[in-house]
Formats: sequence, structure tokens, C-alpha cells
Amino acid sequence: MSFNVSKIREDFPILTQKVYGKPLVYFDNAATTQKPQCVLDTIEYFHNKINSNIHRGVHSLSVESTEAYEQARETVRQFVNAKSTNEIIFTSGATASINLVAFSFGEAFVGEGDEVIVSEMEHHSNIVPWQLLCERKKAKLKVLPFDDNGDLILEKLDELLTSRTRIIAVNHVSNSLGTVNPIKQIIEKAHAHGVKVLIDGAQGAKHGILDVQDLDADFYAISGHKIYGPTGIGALYGKQELLEQLPPWQGGGDMIATVTFEKTTYNQLPFKFEAGTANYIGAAALASAIKYYQRVGIEAAVEHEDSLLEYATQSLQAIDGVRIIGTAKEKTSIISFLVGDIHPYDTGMILDKMGIAVRTGTHCTEPVMAHFGIDGTVRASLAFYNTKEEVDMLVGGVKRVKQMFG
Repeated sequence: MSFNVSKIREDFPILTQKVYGKPLVYFDNAATTQKPQCVLDTIEYFHNKINSNIHRGVHSLSVESTEAYEQARETVRQFVNAKSTNEIIFTSGATASINLVAFSFGEAFVGEGDEVIVSEMEHHSNIVPWQLLCERKKAKLKVLPFDDNGDLILEKLDELLTSRTRIIAVNHVSNSLGTVNPIKQIIEKAHAHGVKVLIDGAQGAKHGILDVQDLDADFYAISGHKIYGPTGIGALYGKQELLEQLPPWQGGGDMIATVTFEKTTYNQLPFKFEAGTANYIGAAALASAIKYYQRVGIEAAVEHEDSLLEYATQSLQAIDGVRIIGTAKEKTSIISFLVGDIHPYDTGMILDKMGIAVRTGTHCTEPVMAHFGIDGTVRASLAFYNTKEEVDMLVGGVKRVKQMFG
């Protein structure tokens, strides 16, 4: 369908409501995106018509539920352009996907004295799992820094990579700076040293056509609720030859082939990493979200978001006293900013009274805030259903905040 923002907004029921009597302006999309009606319909349909646990059931509801779940896996495979559905593991989100790799890859490949590299701009969910691994294995965590624009200092990566480096974990897009990292270049540098790479794609998965084969990523983690799907569902892409070498990170139903008290053997991929009752309704709804996004047109959506980013950046910069945190050469539709000496929380509270939803705080990136010597920021993150008129409302709101604080 053609990219018509007014028409697209009709697909998102939540956008029609008012907050404190004002039309909702939702600029918190980096935290979670809103859901189109088709996703809500999928969830309701499953609960009302299909609900039954997947795999092994021979009755019709279980068969239909299983088919929908595996079709969803194929939808995700196509979305990221993996070679096989064996490379798509359903998880509860990017955090779970990262923890899976940090544990299982760590068990298989990381030993005492080995090294793991993360970047300075990572979300806590792509720092803490690696810290836990390094503590467990007596390995060393090393940090790739970024400059004051929010660009990774890639020449430092050459210095950090050694014969003891086992894996690099880096985000595709920074959730607090909006930086789009040169992950293909990072992967090439890592692979030249025989080092594997995990990409945190929580923010990156919705900002352009995704092709894990072209990137040559070893692992890529996504969250459903960042790409217009429900919470509690996500996926991990991993190269099949790597996944086959990793031990499971959780034990339970569905991940086993045989169980005796003497020995348990594990199921084939991808089921080896999907212990317990799956979020099959979430998977189906995630597939519905992906298909909707594809119908909207991913490239057209990103082009619209980029246009909004440019407009919002210029408009906010024109306000005296506004400081934008994160001015990387390659950015996506995330703007973190401060208004003079006004605390981000105060700015966010006042904007909320105007019906404008932004996020305030550290955005789970305390090292980023420490880099800039600040306690937090106001973050406005845009999606394809946002408009220039809404940006104008944000700008007017920020001006009102300045007036109130004198």
C-alpha cells in the first residue's frame, strides 16, 4: 500500500485516545512501539479459537497452533534473511537472546584469561550478561569507546582485538544516542581475527531491510515489541554451525530428545534452545506485526522516520538552551536532549500534561550518561505513524517547559 501516514494511523487504536484531555503524542517508540489492529486481532483470535500448546499434540487445536508457530518462525527467517528456520530461536526478547548466547557461547568457547568486547554505548542488557560470563569464567571484559558525537572509535577496535578475544557484542542502533553503528565493518574486522559477533538488534531490526547473511552476523537478537509486535516475544538468529556447537542454556520440555536418570539427549535445532511452554500466541502475533510492517513498506517507513528526525533535530536545535546528546554521522529516529539545567524528569512530567509521551532517565545506558557527565536525558523516539504536526507539538511543549522554569 502507499505510504499514507493518516491512513496508517487508523490502524493503531491507541493513537486515537487523549491524555489529560489532549491528543496523545507518542514519542516513546524506542521503549516499545504501538500495535496495529491486525496484531491485536491475532492475539484475540488465538485466545478465542486456537489456544493449545504446540508440538506433540495430535488434536486439531494443537496441530493448528503448531502450524501457526512454525509459520511464524518462517516469517522471522524471511524478515532477517536467515538460511534456515533452524537458525531462528524464539525467546522472550532481545535480553533473553543475549543471555542465551552469553551463557551457551561462554560455556562452549570462553575460558580463563579469554576476552569479550562490548561497546561503551551498550544497553545494560548487552553489558551485564557478559560481565556475568566473565566473572564465571575469569575472563576479561574490554570496552570499545565512542567519541563525543556518539560514533564508535573503530580504530580502537584494532587495538582491542587479540588472540584471546572470543566474541564482540555491539548494538546495531544505540537506544540512547540513535547512532547507527557500522556493524558490517565491525563484523569484517572481527572475523579477520577469528572472533564471533553478536548484534543487539532491538533497535536496529525496524530501521531498514535486515539481511543477516549479507552482514555475516554470527548472532542477531530482536524484540517483538520494538517492531510493532507484542511484549514477551523475540527471536535470536544464530548461524546453524555455531548453534549446533552450543549447549542448551535452559532445561525442560521440548528441548529434549530422550530423558533417563542416567543421561539426557537434546532435541535438534531450533528446539534445543526452546525449553518449556512456548509463547506461541506471541510468535503468531510477532509474525502478524512483521507482515504488517512489510505491507506498509519498510524502506518507505524508514524514509519517513528519517525525514521526521531531520525536522525534529532542526526544530529542537533552534530552541536556545537545548542540547542534543548524540550527533553521530549515521543516526536513526531517536533524539536525546536536555533543556538547559532543567532535570529531564521535570521536562518529561510537564510534557506528559500536554499529552506528549517521552522517556526520561538513563535509558538503561548508564555508561553513556557517564561519558557525557550527565544524570540522564529526555528521549523522543519516532515511528512511522508519527507526524510533523506532532513534532511541532513537542517543540511547543519544550518551549513551554523553558518558560515555566524561567
